[in-house]
Amino acid sequence: MTDAHDTAADSSLRTTGGAPPDDGNSSATEAPTPLLEPREGIPPVVADQAALADVVAAFASGSGPVAVDAERASGYRYGQRAYLVQLRRDGAGTALIDPVACPDLSGLGEELTGVEWVLHAATQDLPCLREIGMRPTGLFDTELAGRLAGFPRVGLGAMVENVLGYVLEKGHSAVDWSTRPLPEPWLRYAALDVELLVDLRDALEKELGRQGKLEWARQEFDAIASAPPPEPRKDPWRRTSGMHKVRRRRQMAVVRELWLARDRIARRRDVSPGKVLSDAAIVEAALALPADAQALGALNGFGQRTSRRQLEQWQAAVDRARSLSEHQLPQPGQQVTGPPPPRAWADKEPAAAARLSAARAGVTALAERLNLPQENLITPDTVRRVCWEPPADVDAESVAAALAGHGARPWQVELVTPVLVDALRTKQA
Repeated sequence: MTDAHDTAADSSLRTTGGAPPDDGNSSATEAPTPLLEPREGIPPVVADQAALADVVAAFASGSGPVAVDAERASGYRYGQRAYLVQLRRDGAGTALIDPVACPDLSGLGEELTGVEWVLHAATQDLPCLREIGMRPTGLFDTELAGRLAGFPRVGLGAMVENVLGYVLEKGHSAVDWSTRPLPEPWLRYAALDVELLVDLRDALEKELGRQGKLEWARQEFDAIASAPPPEPRKDPWRRTSGMHKVRRRRQMAVVRELWLARDRIARRRDVSPGKVLSDAAIVEAALALPADAQALGALNGFGQRTSRRQLEQWQAAVDRARSLSEHQLPQPGQQVTGPPPPRAWADKEPAAAARLSAARAGVTALAERLNLPQENLITPDTVRRVCWEPPADVDAESVAAALAGHGARPWQVELVTPVLVDALRTKQA
């Protein structure tokens, strides 16, 4: 039985009602208990400055870590802004805050400076929390903790069930959270999402300590909390679904012009771009290069529901692409920094391909021994970069420096360095 399965079966990790671990009377064979209501009921939604001030005061005077979650309207609205923020802290209870009515939560964030924030999949929520002034100085990510501990399923519902013995109702995860007023069942779901986060955190901290991985987790959490916001993606239109079908530069220009036109409309209307025009329709138009709006209207994705005015709008984008000179057309691929795709290594640099093969095998074996995903042990991109351009003199010091230079944390450097030294030495040209 692996450590992860030990964790799931250990009755000492099961809690009742969010209380500390029980006395061992529960059994791993017991059916999980549905969690139907928050302990103090569904709190009113905070939607004005007076109520927000009360919440700030309550959470400032609370104790221990604070559970934090945010709900977005992905697939419904433009962008990834938060439409509901949920918090829970011992001594403060649960708060549900409407960031549309209260768009500046920096005061709350400042009061929680120095407090550990508990989030599940922190990197998903931190961007929208930063937009409203909430930036943790320290955090505990229960999803990442689950990965490091070796759990095969790390969604919040699975973790709460396996570790704490409760079933969370997850039926409202993909609803339109920009809806106002928010229905009571949605608010109940939102409150329950933070109900047991701190309990889950405590149990996972215990398990990580048992496995000797707690320091690894702390380094990962610190890296997430201190990471700067990601740079805007260059040429985001290149990520259009189905783009692999588009081979000619003129067709690529059509994708770009339609994508940009769609993005402007979606931003103005505050709706998801996919609700304005599908990726499949963009690719269809790029491949067909229609000569006029009538020809465009005959394509899949530009059917009867598309008005004449809309067709002319999309055709104008196609015409802009058709009128570009050769030097204005986009290049076939993005400028890539770093090594080329590994599939090309065998022909271009067979020695590098051999190094990468050996390194991958070593990392895979080590990850299996440690019972954690390979990508959490070390990112595949880091392995590729070190294998493509290894240090001139391969030794533990130089390889460790190369890993650290690519952003590997100290625990990763310590564990992976011997594996890569062996791979680079045995596969040198």
